[in-house]
Amino acid sequence: MGDRWHVEVDRSVCIGSGMCVNTAPGGFGLDTARQSRPRAADIDANELVLAAAEGCPVEAISISLLESGEPVFPPEE
Repeated sequence: MGDRWHVEVDRSVCIGSGMCVNTAPGGFGLDTARQSRPRAADIDANELVLAAAEGCPVEAISISLLESGEPVFPPEE
C-alpha cells in the first residue's frame, strides 16, 4: 500500500488561475468564487496532484503525509 496524502488549498492565497484543475482535474475543482478546492482532502499519493501543487503560481496548495503530517509539498527547508 502506498502513501496517503492530505491536500489543502489556502483560499486566502488562491487567485483562481485554474492551473491546478488543468493539471489534475481529478484532484481539484473551482468553486463558484473561482477558488480552488481539493476534490478530496485525503487521497492516495498522486503525481498529477503533486505537479499541480508545484505549478501553482502562488503556492496555495500544500500536501502532507496523512499518517505523519510530514510535508510533501512545499518541502521543508
